[in-house]
Amino acid sequence: MTDQLDDETARPAGLTSPLRRLALDLTPVRTSRPFRNLLIGDAVSVIGTQVTAVAVPLQVYAQTRSAAAVGMVGIAGLVPLIVLGLYGGAVADAVDRRKLVLYSTAGQAVLSTILLAQAVAGVHWTWLLYAIVAVQSGLFALDSPARQAFVPRLLPPEQLPAANALRMVEFNIGLALGPLLAGGLIAFFGFGTAYALDAFSFTASIWAVASLPSMAPEGGGRRAGLASVVEGLQFLLTRKVLLLTFVVDIIAMVFGMPRALFAPLSDQVFHGGPSTAGAMYSALAAGALVGALFGGWFGRVHRQGVAVLVAIVGWGVCIVGFGLTGQLWLALLLLAGAGAADMVSSVFRTAILQTAAPDEMRGRLGGVFIVVVAGGPRLGDARSGGMASWFGLQGSVVVGGLLVIGLTVLVAVLVPRFAAYDVRAPHR
Repeated sequence: MTDQLDDETARPAGLTSPLRRLALDLTPVRTSRPFRNLLIGDAVSVIGTQVTAVAVPLQVYAQTRSAAAVGMVGIAGLVPLIVLGLYGGAVADAVDRRKLVLYSTAGQAVLSTILLAQAVAGVHWTWLLYAIVAVQSGLFALDSPARQAFVPRLLPPEQLPAANALRMVEFNIGLALGPLLAGGLIAFFGFGTAYALDAFSFTASIWAVASLPSMAPEGGGRRAGLASVVEGLQFLLTRKVLLLTFVVDIIAMVFGMPRALFAPLSDQVFHGGPSTAGAMYSALAAGALVGALFGGWFGRVHRQGVAVLVAIVGWGVCIVGFGLTGQLWLALLLLAGAGAADMVSSVFRTAILQTAAPDEMRGRLGGVFIVVVAGGPRLGDARSGGMASWFGLQGSVVVGGLLVIGLTVLVAVLVPRFAAYDVRAPHR
């Protein structure tokens, strides 16, 4: 498979060193100030968001001591994510996307402040945590489709893989630092400090988005509503390659995401505490970060469907290994490998979406993207937590990883057109 990918790459002029060919391409940062501002602001905000993403399930586990209750954190956000994700995509194709993101980001900052207040007050209402997660998920679903449409408006098509890699770097810096900060802050200062950091971090995102130019949809937009949502879904059903980018990610996340088990695994298998759980969350992000930093080759891969399939199989293999080991150092190493594989899949799935979808559809397809990308792991939380009662904590992880490998290979066999997708002919 390596030979196949090598055949589909071209060596750019002037880069003779193998290390330089692998190095991260900084061209989008140098050529677009708005993109650079967006990258900086999101980097700060993501750290705070990931602190809360770890703090909430840890607080639920501290209150309930139940893996199933932690899994329900994902379910709490699933329904608003699906409903408002699809509708949010239609809204993003109807209004100025910049203004939409500013309002939704301010709302998320308010919710983080409420989390801070409940932690400081010392209440033990698990239902309140679920409710806040649900509203957060709804605002995220309105916000993200509009954000997805920003980058193709700020950069030319040939810079999109490099831009996606840079966004993966900033995102995974947040994913790596956020859980570590969460574990340390919670262990030494309590949950309130973690939520305070998140609430403050939203100011960076608001500054970055406010500095962007107007982002009204090209062609004047389409009125938001059910008809607009249906139109977007109908368009997706006629584009098999686009549809399968969502299908394979659902497979990877629903069956392979083990994060709902990090807290109980930390406690029962690795005999640690919040800091050990935080290290497991961070390992996924650290692997993705390292992979993105050496992602200079992304722009030279034309067979992006093959790259996605190989990456998802690699994710499944690493998850199986993680479920089989009882050694913390090896578990963290395997999670890092899984994170790197997921990052490669994400970069190429996003590039396929950006190049194969017209601007007037990007909000609605971005809504589907967010439903899948954020909803899949939430279903995965419920799946892994539920299966843990049948197969045990580690058995649930192993079974899920094996299903990822098998189902991904099945997709490759049944739909060869996806593996044949070539960015040089995106509408073929």
